[in-house]
Amino acid sequence: MNNLRVVDMADNEKPVEKALMYGIDSLSDAELLAIIIKCGTKEHSAIQLAQLILNKDPVYKGIVGLNYLSLDDLTSIPGIGKMKAAQIIALTEISRRMSRNSFKDSLKLKDPKSIADYYMEKVRYLTREKVYVLYLSSALNLLSEEQISEGTIDRSLVSAGEVFKKALRLNASCIILIHNHPSGDPTPSEADISVTKKLIKTGEMLGIRVVDHIIIGDKKYFSIAERGYINEN
Repeated sequence: MNNLRVVDMADNEKPVEKALMYGIDSLSDAELLAIIIKCGTKEHSAIQLAQLILNKDPVYKGIVGLNYLSLDDLTSIPGIGKMKAAQIIALTEISRRMSRNSFKDSLKLKDPKSIADYYMEKVRYLTREKVYVLYLSSALNLLSEEQISEGTIDRSLVSAGEVFKKALRLNASCIILIHNHPSGDPTPSEADISVTKKLIKTGEMLGIRVVDHIIIGDKKYFSIAERGYINEN
């Protein structure tokens, strides 16, 4: 790599100066990240370090790859210490929260697509399955959101006792389950359907309705209620 330092570049090529002269949208992904990194090393400029980061993930290259990098992944790059790594992770989390908040005002708990859109950025980049339960009032107002389970990359265990113990404590009338498929394909497994039916039966005995089980993939979702499983006899 060319070891030209950012400080030695022409002003119209330095990320900060370029942004001030031409606007922040004139910067490449690497230049934007270089502003966060601030300084490079003897071997690499800040821009070169940014390029290494953007190409670190073996599958997802470019800016989207930041969502898949852990603290250990980042600190394995020479020149990226814990502070810089934490700043980059904070940047990706801010981005995800901004995306979620853009859907917050349109979140309707009666609409599976609305729920999936809201939770998409929260879970679509996870490499392990996580299960969330939305506890609702009889009018479908949100009482609480709880993460109840985290499984391996392809398996997540859901305890009916844990789900409904919290529902009774919150005096919830209804629940909605949400979990992600790290593969990106939201098609439910046999276990997903089986767990849903088990929770429905338990809920009926306790007078707590399972409204839906929404599985989120990569920009796709599957609503078990929409597909008719909830209403089956």
